[in-house]
Amino acid sequence: MTFKRFLLILAALLILLVGWCYWSAVADPVVREARAALPNYPAGQAPVRVALLSDIHVQGPDMPPERLARIVEQVNAQRPDLVLIAGDFIGTRSLSTRHYSPAEIAAPLRGLRARLGVLAVLGNHEHLHGDARAMRAALTAVGVRVLANEAVQAGPLSVGGLDDQVSGHNRDNQTYAAMRALPGARVLLSHGPDTFATLPPDIGLMLAGHTHCGQIVLPLYGAWDTGSVYGERYRCGYIEQNGRRLIVTAGLGASMLPFRLLAPPDFWMVTIGPRTR
Repeated sequence: MTFKRFLLILAALLILLVGWCYWSAVADPVVREARAALPNYPAGQAPVRVALLSDIHVQGPDMPPERLARIVEQVNAQRPDLVLIAGDFIGTRSLSTRHYSPAEIAAPLRGLRARLGVLAVLGNHEHLHGDARAMRAALTAVGVRVLANEAVQAGPLSVGGLDDQVSGHNRDNQTYAAMRALPGARVLLSHGPDTFATLPPDIGLMLAGHTHCGQIVLPLYGAWDTGSVYGERYRCGYIEQNGRRLIVTAGLGASMLPFRLLAPPDFWMVTIGPRTR
């Protein structure tokens, strides 16, 4: 084999890899399922199905509002009782083909259908790279309630919304106190997963995103970057530790590059109910 032929084959393989990574980034999200039996779940109440979404990153070319609208229909088809969105709505990638206004980003989310509502927290991209106040207003206008270190009751759940830790907007103890003041099983929504390391034992479930499950996961090497100070520990999926549970979604969009490898977009459907004796 000549050196020139070798280079042509190598270039073709590289093009195929880049194409595969882009296709993976724009594919329909995988629907993942989990169950969580929590303390303080009100007696006699039926379980609730909670949809966990995160890291939408609306931007061109991979996540225009039209794609988000299709994902909203996919979520609705799961018939969630409650939708929780763990932040990073905006896309700030410098190589994006188009950036969208907060109103354009939020508009498809008006279509979400859940009898207990749609709750969200903001992420580091809103606080550090965008206009958090404008994004909050746009979400509120389409019926998404944004929580910032506060809690609300959603049926049998006390849902706390922890503001973003990466940008220093989190107030952990304030959020926990707000959750404890409400009846119901306690569920914490946070953009990033790192708070789980110090989560109080009376909060049985934490839901988060931010890591993209690595987004680019290289064979034999692992995740290019986890976005977590704990590395692989809280990178992805269902994690149980000392009787508490953490679910970290890969999210829907992409950051830095419009590529994913071995970390496909996903959202979780979590069925939450009482502990059985």
